[in-house]
Amino acid sequence: MLYVVGMGAGGISTMTREAVSALEDSALIVGYDLYIEMIREYFKDKELYSTPMRGERERCLYAIERAEKGENTAVISSGDSGIYGMASLIYELSADRDVEIRVVAGMTAAVSGAALLGAPIGHDFAVISLSDMLTPFELIEKRLRLAAQADMVIVLYNPASRKRHDYLKKACGIIKQARDINTVCGYVKNIGREGERAVVTDLDALTHTDADMFTTVFIGSSTTKNIKGKMVTPRGY
Repeated sequence: MLYVVGMGAGGISTMTREAVSALEDSALIVGYDLYIEMIREYFKDKELYSTPMRGERERCLYAIERAEKGENTAVISSGDSGIYGMASLIYELSADRDVEIRVVAGMTAAVSGAALLGAPIGHDFAVISLSDMLTPFELIEKRLRLAAQADMVIVLYNPASRKRHDYLKKACGIIKQARDINTVCGYVKNIGREGERAVVTDLDALTHTDADMFTTVFIGSSTTKNIKGKMVTPRGY
């Protein structure tokens, strides 16, 4: 069995029971360096295998090969494995392989971050990654523009990095073309980890916010409100 596991923010407390059970059932756990370090203390009796950033194909192929030999193996992703995770790649690489795959859902940052901010995704929302490692920024710009025009909440993953330090500012500039600068927004840093912080703000202030790869950003719609310091998008009941 090859499990593809979404591990939430990384600690046992943010994993589903199904995710923990899948990892306990696996002899080998495979993942990105940082994610393996996050779970190492909880699974000391397991064989652990990791690769750095851009080593996704290598580690997925290794996991597939071990699973083909009859070993229960798990590939982990932060959040949910099907949302910017390894599930799609596992299926692509195993299309012609004899391996049984089970995808185990996890808590993605849009959901866990929303809980910390209040109720920002109570209505329709879009999730867009600002990382241009695999997606041209021209396409990201188009998606931002159209989502902003559609007047739904926008959740931004990977808003900035050392090489993309101004991407959140760029994204806010695009969204401001269709949204008021006083639109209620929020961001959460280090969800489920040390230094966790949730801030409710507005679109103008968000433009000048320092963010990193561990920040998840929420940009409200025209109906989103600040209620007692919480970001709330009414469903309309």
